[in-house]
Amino acid sequence: MLGDQYRLGVDVGGTFTDAILLNEATGEVLTGKVPTTPSDPSNGFLNVVNRMLDEGAKAEGVRYVVHGTTVATNAIIEGNLARTAFVTTDGFRDLLEIQTGIRPRLYDLQFEKVKPLVPRYLSFGVPERLDFRGEVLVELDEEAVRKVAEVLRGEGVESVAVCLLHSYLNPAHEERIGEILTEELPTVLISLSSDVAPEFREYFRASTTVINAAIRPVVSEYLGKITERVRGSGVSGELLVMQSSGGVLTFEAAMDRPVFMVESGPAAGVIAASELGKSLGYEDVISFDMGGTTAKVGLVEDGTPRVTKDYQVGGTASTTEHGSRGSGYPIRTPVIDLVEIGAGGGSIAWIDSGGILRVGPQSAGADPGPVCYGRGGEEPTITDANLVLGRISAEYFLGGEIGLDAVAAQGAIEERCARPLGMSVEEVALGIVEIANNAMVGALRRVSVQRGYDPREFLLVAFGGAGPVHANRLAAELGMARVLVPVSPGTTSAMGLLVTDIKHDYSVAFIRRIDEVDLTSVEEQFAGMDSEGRQALAREGVGSGEMRFVRQADVRYVGQSYELTISLPDGLMGVAEIADVLDRFHAEHERAYGFMAEDEPAEFVALRLSAIGEISKSRVREIGKGVGGSERAVKGRREVYFAERGGFVDCRVYDRYELRSEDVVDGPAILEEVDSTVVVHPGWGGEVDGFGNVWLGLG
Repeated sequence: MLGDQYRLGVDVGGTFTDAILLNEATGEVLTGKVPTTPSDPSNGFLNVVNRMLDEGAKAEGVRYVVHGTTVATNAIIEGNLARTAFVTTDGFRDLLEIQTGIRPRLYDLQFEKVKPLVPRYLSFGVPERLDFRGEVLVELDEEAVRKVAEVLRGEGVESVAVCLLHSYLNPAHEERIGEILTEELPTVLISLSSDVAPEFREYFRASTTVINAAIRPVVSEYLGKITERVRGSGVSGELLVMQSSGGVLTFEAAMDRPVFMVESGPAAGVIAASELGKSLGYEDVISFDMGGTTAKVGLVEDGTPRVTKDYQVGGTASTTEHGSRGSGYPIRTPVIDLVEIGAGGGSIAWIDSGGILRVGPQSAGADPGPVCYGRGGEEPTITDANLVLGRISAEYFLGGEIGLDAVAAQGAIEERCARPLGMSVEEVALGIVEIANNAMVGALRRVSVQRGYDPREFLLVAFGGAGPVHANRLAAELGMARVLVPVSPGTTSAMGLLVTDIKHDYSVAFIRRIDEVDLTSVEEQFAGMDSEGRQALAREGVGSGEMRFVRQADVRYVGQSYELTISLPDGLMGVAEIADVLDRFHAEHERAYGFMAEDEPAEFVALRLSAIGEISKSRVREIGKGVGGSERAVKGRREVYFAERGGFVDCRVYDRYELRSEDVVDGPAILEEVDSTVVVHPGWGGEVDGFGNVWLGLG
């Protein structure tokens, strides 16, 4: 029986909805996993919450429910958006149509830009104009705004995005438009760019605001339904949602600015890997999260996940790689720097028109799922291939909750792939796995090598239901010496929801040469954001002693069109602090781009502040040593196919729950638990630490 105070994390993925219930006093953990319900994700959410409560927890003792979700991303990808209008400066109504000249594939002459989220007939320009200093050149024509409101009323618009030129410097006109639209259309939601993304570059700011407006009704309805159902279960604790940058927001704040939670789900896994690495003395880690639909990779340096403000969602290429430039809709909010590819357990294997075996990005998802689930799936998937290769168990998948049909998996691979290719089922199954592995190695290289980092200097933290199945092979390909598989890897992302802090991100455009900047004006800008952050945290019940503020600035060489984010010290900066900021900018520029130009002048572009409300972290439970070594944990043997041995190999199968501190496992071997399977390849071995984590390394 658990104690009286709990935290509950719920992560809704494309295939499964995971939950983790944490006893704050004892550190005891319960996990749960149920199929996701794509038609209404809140059903899966409620199913797993009820399962956790049925395990013995008292609803009234749940202090926090933290949610990670892809509902915002899915709404964009699937086009399930509110009827949205766009209002901008007169003469710029085609802003969303023109977009930018950036394209994801330079020589692809057939590439088509993504379709604007707001059609042209719902885009409007109103007379007004500010200059680049934010000074008024043309006063706002309020009557024109009222005429626009009249048209919007007739069109049945649910949400409006307002983005005027240079409003990041002077929001007065935008705020007045918001007031008029609220008067004329009281039921319509209004999003202002000066609130959502007060930064320069009008298309990126407009795109961010439009996305916020388009998903706001959808997210509000979803979170409202979650709130109603959770309260109906008797849970009265705080409801929080993970945001893209790694912190959490209250449901109310997320309903106002849902664009900040577009990458909610994937962010939680990186946070979990970061916290786990730090607790074990490793501050440089690469997180590898492979679930049922996608694989996500993120990099953590010095204990801090890399955060970017330049990423894209939706569009033509985002289903194969998260954030491909020019492929989707840009969003200018902080987000953990991820590479996400369509390679999950449910990714479908298929033969293209040239007779080549392909894997993904299409996924069987939760419904119908892989062929072996026996729910009507007909296309072979990575999960089917792993089952045929003996790497996962037909009887112990999800602890036996779902029985897998190995015969059906073999038949699907034979019919759809092996026969057309003239190969054996086992050869094709291995090919499916190796193609997926190659794609994931590419993702690991993109998040490390292409960012200027050597992956061999990082610890690979592997989790997700399918992550530990593939991690050993990926590490070997990249020359990484060690892999860490945490306890209950299938629910690690959900654990990440419980170890993150409340966080609000603020930014302000501030274009000044650093050698000429008035440092007092810098402090004034930060003071304004600091005050806003303190008020937001106080409203959420965070005490002053738990508040922390992180300052950063976007810096570039004068004349560049891109910038780097550099940490700033707290308080008023002096000559010495400015010199240190410049030194770190030069070093970061050399790491990122291979050169620095110390003689060139640099400038601030934007100032950023993160207001953080720290949540106490629970202690990790230790496990004791066992008697008789790892032999006690052997639950059986089975044939497993390894390319290194050229065929099937007789392997020991271990019950991971029976492994104890300092137990050693020699590969090839299989370690099974309810929510995942660890595959140890020949030549590698595994060792269990004092907290139950498995460390893989060369034997």
